[in-house]
Amino acid sequence: MNWDQIKGNWKQVTGKAKEEWGKLTDDDLDVVAGRRDQLAGKIQQRYGLAKHEAETQLAAWERKASESWFTKS
Repeated sequence: MNWDQIKGNWKQVTGKAKEEWGKLTDDDLDVVAGRRDQLAGKIQQRYGLAKHEAETQLAAWERKASESWFTKS
C-alpha cells in the first residue's frame, strides 16, 4: 500500500489507526484527515515521542496496510 491509498480511504483506515495508537482521539483523526505529516505529529504529541520514533512507527504501520483495511465487513 502507498500513502495515497491510505489517504483516499481515510475513513475506513481510522479504526486501524486507533487500534495501533489508542491514545489518538476521533477528533485527532478528523483533523489529520489522511495527512501523513499531521498523523506523525499527533502520534508524537500523544505519546511523547521523538519525531524519528513517531515516523518509524508510522512507517511500520503503513507497511502493514493491506486491501482488507479498505473493505467493509
